[in-house]
Amino acid sequence: MSQLEKVYGVHAVEALLRHHPKRVKQLWLAESRQAPRVQALLELAAQNRVAVGHKERQELDEWAEGVHQGVVAEVSPSQVWGENMLDELLERSEGPALLLVLDGVTDPHNLGACLRTADAAGAQAVIVPKDKSATLNATVRKVACGAAEVIPLVAVTNLARTLEKLQKKGLWVVGTAGEVDQELYQLDMTGPTVLVMGAEGKGMRRLTREHCDYLVKLPMGGSVSSLNVSVATGVCLFEAVRQRRAAGKA
Repeated sequence: MSQLEKVYGVHAVEALLRHHPKRVKQLWLAESRQAPRVQALLELAAQNRVAVGHKERQELDEWAEGVHQGVVAEVSPSQVWGENMLDELLERSEGPALLLVLDGVTDPHNLGACLRTADAAGAQAVIVPKDKSATLNATVRKVACGAAEVIPLVAVTNLARTLEKLQKKGLWVVGTAGEVDQELYQLDMTGPTVLVMGAEGKGMRRLTREHCDYLVKLPMGGSVSSLNVSVATGVCLFEAVRQRRAAGKA
């Protein structure tokens, strides 16, 4: 039991029961939790023969790192994809590929929000370096609202080398940097694209930046100099979605 991970929150647990039910070993509910969404979880658990137990809400509070909504699941360890799976993911892509790279994003809340946005935008995967990056945990899953169970998170040893490989496969690497002249809306992203977002404050690392085909910025009209990385990611990804739909490629 010590090897199991805890996933909490209605959305995250429901996504696991729908997409990876074999990973769920035990479902725990607060004794007072009787909402309709919880009834749906109970039905999914019954369909997949997942054991259900009840605990005092205070005990669930001690388990969870954040707001658990009275729902905690004990699951087998998270799957983070290896770099060798990128080829398979690209082969599955029906239209122009869209990948998101997070270079040094260490806040699990930002990673969870980026996973949720990437899934909503139809990206094939989110790529992170193995070192100096947030990885899948209960907080990420809770913030991702189920997306962490659907969109692959790929951890790579050498991000620059991975970008080179993707370029050789015909993908264009687009990095974001606040000090450049070209704006996001001036760039054509209807083709196979890798969007690279840097860490808050520091931005992209030098070597990552050097492997970008294009560098773009978001036009900032107010007194704030930059956006939260998860917000900026959403703006950039959905600009790609907008362009592809306008061009009939999505």
